[in-house]
Amino acid sequence: MSRPGFEREERIQFDLEDCGFETLALRAGQVRNGEGEHCDPIYTTSSFVFSSAREAAARFNGDEEGNIYSRFTNPSVRAFENRIAAMEGGERGVATASGMAAILSVAMSLLQTGDHIVCSRSVFGSTVSLFQKYISRAGIETTFVDPTDLDAWRGAVQKNTRLFFLETPSNPLSELTDVRAVAEIAHKADALLAVDNCFCTPALQQPLKLGADIVIHSATKYLDGQGRCIGGAVVGYEKEMEEVFGFIRTGGACMSPFNAWVFMKGLETLSLRMREHCRNAQAMAEWLQQQPGIARVHYAGLPSHPQHELAKSQQTGFGGVLSFEVAGGQEAAWRFIDATEIVSITGNLGDVKTTITHPYTTTHGRMADADKDAAGITRSLVRLSVGLETLEDLKADMQRGLDAL
Repeated sequence: MSRPGFEREERIQFDLEDCGFETLALRAGQVRNGEGEHCDPIYTTSSFVFSSAREAAARFNGDEEGNIYSRFTNPSVRAFENRIAAMEGGERGVATASGMAAILSVAMSLLQTGDHIVCSRSVFGSTVSLFQKYISRAGIETTFVDPTDLDAWRGAVQKNTRLFFLETPSNPLSELTDVRAVAEIAHKADALLAVDNCFCTPALQQPLKLGADIVIHSATKYLDGQGRCIGGAVVGYEKEMEEVFGFIRTGGACMSPFNAWVFMKGLETLSLRMREHCRNAQAMAEWLQQQPGIARVHYAGLPSHPQHELAKSQQTGFGGVLSFEVAGGQEAAWRFIDATEIVSITGNLGDVKTTITHPYTTTHGRMADADKDAAGITRSLVRLSVGLETLEDLKADMQRGLDAL
C-alpha cells in the first residue's frame, strides 16, 4: 500500500524512508490520476465535485478524506507539501502564498496574546517589520538578539516565551546560528524553534535533524530557482502543522496549484543547482576578497569567516549568497551596482541568474536605521546571489563594478 499522502500507481513500489535525497526530490509526493502521465499534472480547479450531498457533508465535516476546495485541498499543492516535507525530514508540510505568509501563519497559528518571541536581529527586513509592526498588534512581543551569542538567546527568555526564530545563514551577512544549541535553549524554555532555511534549502541543511521544530521557506527563492513564482512552505511535526494548516484554511494565505507545480519542477533539480551555486559563490568570494576596493567579504565558505567551522558542522555546503563591503559608502556601492552589465539588479535571490542589490536601501530599507546598524547592515554593503553563469563572465562583470569605484 502507498504511504499516506503519497499517491501513485500500485506498480510503483518503494519506501520513501529507503530513498536518497535526490530520489525524494524527484519522486516524493507524486500524484497520478490513472492516465499514465509521467509528469505531475496541474489541478487547476477552484473546487471539486461530489457524488452526492451525503459525500459532500462527509468531506466537509471530516468524516471522509478527499478534495473540497483548492484553498485548502488540492492535489498539486498537496504533492508539493509532501515532497518538501520528505526532503526536510518532517512529518508534514503546509504550502503558503509566500515566504512571508509562511512566517505569518506560524505566528498566528501557534501564538496568542501575551506570548513572547525571541528572534535573531539578523533576519530579512520584512520579517523584522512583521514582528515589530503587525504581530505586536496582537499583543505578542518580540526581543531581537545577536544570532551568534548564545548567552543573548538565554538572557532573552521570559516566562511567556513561546517561539524562537532565526535565519541561518542570515540575510545578507551570512551570520550563522548554532541550531543545536539554540534548540536546546528553546526547549528548556518550553518554546518552539523555527528556522528560516531559505539560504541553504534542505539540499545543504536540514534544521529538523539539528533539533528545530519548524522549518520555513520562501519557495520563491532556491526551491523554484528560476524566479518564476511566489510561494512559501512550513515543514514540521503533525501537531504544529495541523494548526498552521488550520490558519491557512481559514485565513486563505494559500498557494495556487500552478505555483505548486512550478515548485515541484524546481525541487527536481535543487540538489544539482545548489552544488553549482556553492561552487560559483566560493570562487567569487575568494576572488572578491583579493580585490582592491573591497573592504570585507561575508561568506561562510571563507576560512576567515568567524563561523566557518560551525557552517561545516551543520551544513553540507556554504550556499550561493554572499555580501561584501566596498570602500566609499552608499554612493560607491551604488556606482558598483550600476556599472554591472550581466547581473540583474533586483531584490530577489536564489535564481539561476546572478542578482545584485543594496540591502540598506532595498530589502532591509523599511528597518529603522538603528536596527540596521545593530544588524551590521551598512550603507557600503552589497549583496550578491551568485547564479550559474560562466564564472569568468561574472568576474568580468564584478570588475566593471570595481572599476567604477
